Amino acid sequence: MTKMFRHARLRRALAAGALAFGVAYVAAPASALIVFDPSNYAQNVLTAARALQQINNQIASLANQAQMLTNQAKQLANLPTSVLSQIEGNFAEMKRLMGEAEGLAYNVSNIEAQFSSTYQNFAVGKSDAQLIASARDRWQQSLSAYEHSLKAGAVAVQNLDSTRAQTSTLVDSSQSAVGMLQATQAGNQLLGVQTSQLADLTAMLAAQGRADALENSRKAAAHEQAREQLSRFLTASKYSPTPVRMFHD
Repeated sequence: MTKMFRHARLRRALAAGALAFGVAYVAAPASALIVFDPSNYAQNVLTAARALQQINNQIASLANQAQMLTNQAKQLANLPTSVLSQIEGNFAEMKRLMGEAEGLAYNVSNIEAQFSSTYQNFAVGKSDAQLIASARDRWQQSLSAYEHSLKAGAVAVQNLDSTRAQTSTLVDSSQSAVGMLQATQAGNQLLGVQTSQLADLTAMLAAQGRADALENSRKAAAHEQAREQLSRFLTASKYSPTPVRMFHD
């Protein structure tokens, strides 16, 4: 009896709920009803997907631009290592030494006048004592030139250690360069080191050539002075050759 009563109450509740839903459905206006359009929904999804793809493309483009700017920054980064001051120091040291040349220095405008008075027309209007003093001056110049040549060679050899260290530093910097500018700067500095070496060799050869030229000029002047002094001796003493008997018959 109780079980049947419960089933009856459940049927009445379901019927009441269905009636209430039907009344509400009938009472609601047509404009309030939700209508699902599959084609419109698909079009909206496609539009949203395309918009998302455009956003992704823009993000990728911005990422590429950022990477490009980063690469440009690397290409424009300066070389952290510089040996220019050391190269300039090597140049200055050799230049100072070459400026210490005595006698006939490396001045083209003065060489002709100095050479003419010291090695060519040195006997004009000079006494024997002055000729001897001139010969001593020429010998001193030749000796000084050889000493200067030795100094130039010593400086060039001393610069070899500096050149080796500079070259090693620049090669390491070039190998670890992060951009084109750093590699170019390292290459330019290496050219500077090579130029410094060539300058040392040029100065050494110039000093050696100067010493050889002065020595050869001194020898030529010595021959000319000997001839001049012999001529003066013969003229002053009225010397005339006579036969001399060295052994008795």
